[in-house]
Amino acid sequence: MEGLDALRGFALFGLFIVHMPELFELYWAHPATDPFQLAVHDAVWLVFAGKAFALLALCFGVSFFIIMDRAARRGVDFTGRFVWRLVLLAAMGLLHGLWYRGDVLEVLAVMGLFLLPFHRVRSNRVLLAVAVLFLLQPLMLVRIVAGLAGADWANQPLRFWSATIPQVYLDGGFVDTLRMNVAEGWAFKWLFMYESGRLSQILGLSLVGMLLGRIGFFSRPQEFARARVTGLLIALGVAVALYFAREPLAAWVPASEAMPMPRALTGALLGSLFDLAVMAVLMLGFVALYHGGAHRALGVLAPAGRMTLTLYIAQSLLFVPVFYGYGLGLHASMTQVQALLLGLAAFAVQVLFAHLWFRRFYYGPLEWVWRAGTYLTVDVPFVKRGNGAPGKERVPA
Repeated sequence: MEGLDALRGFALFGLFIVHMPELFELYWAHPATDPFQLAVHDAVWLVFAGKAFALLALCFGVSFFIIMDRAARRGVDFTGRFVWRLVLLAAMGLLHGLWYRGDVLEVLAVMGLFLLPFHRVRSNRVLLAVAVLFLLQPLMLVRIVAGLAGADWANQPLRFWSATIPQVYLDGGFVDTLRMNVAEGWAFKWLFMYESGRLSQILGLSLVGMLLGRIGFFSRPQEFARARVTGLLIALGVAVALYFAREPLAAWVPASEAMPMPRALTGALLGSLFDLAVMAVLMLGFVALYHGGAHRALGVLAPAGRMTLTLYIAQSLLFVPVFYGYGLGLHASMTQVQALLLGLAAFAVQVLFAHLWFRRFYYGPLEWVWRAGTYLTVDVPFVKRGNGAPGKERVPA
């Protein structure tokens, strides 16, 4: 499905276009103060921060359904092999995390395990209800209620709020950076994912993606044309309402010096819902445009979507040294505009590379490794022959 590949490529673009002005997490060491640079930063954050990541999690759920469904149609229970597939993804994430602590592959792999029992739930309504529950951040709601009841633990500030950028990232050597990623980077990533509610959000969005795959939202797009438009208008209305109302709504929650967290967490929860609404606008808008006459223009992103794993890792392999102290150390001098323009140009090169790559190869490099590792065989086609036929029998999807 080229449309789904294009959507995944769009999610990859959004994630990268956040990472670049963020200077791969080093922006927070010296945030922008110039009004124009700050406006550029805020614009990128408004459109993509938290939204591109959410869209990637949704696509992950769709891919999960496609893999399991194709196997089931052949009479194969793919559960065990999918667990092994997630183990391989987690291993790649762990290795990637040595280089860049913000790696999300490991997180997606772990949360993917929770999809397996839900795949056996036949009721779409039950799946939707569970997905909504996770998207509403149940643990955060419990903490808000406990904080309002005066529980001391619930009124302690979130630990990741007080985190600072390790100095070694700014001016340390390569080996010192690796050590920091091992010693503290991995733990901080999981702390952030848990306390911010990202883990709950990933599971909820993956379930939504699985449900969308089950009902044929991407495989039979013509059946959902009216639903897409209706959903887009609703999501846009919710996003606009939350943009203006989230702070006033949070202000209604009682707060005091001894009870500061319920209001703060309510604001965070409403912010999370705003991100989900904008993500829905991006997803539904993209799909509507793709199937409404813009498929040739948006389809340009499809090859990048087919090698998301390779490009995602390549982005940090190339640009972490650009900003970190052991490389060019440009975190202190690159402006938001420069980082944004560099990101746009770099992604254009990535898209071009993907187009050229798939003229000769069936899979991206890491996609092939992941696939071969999943089936424990190198008997997976990689190089295209002159007549377009694979050199060896294709391993089933």
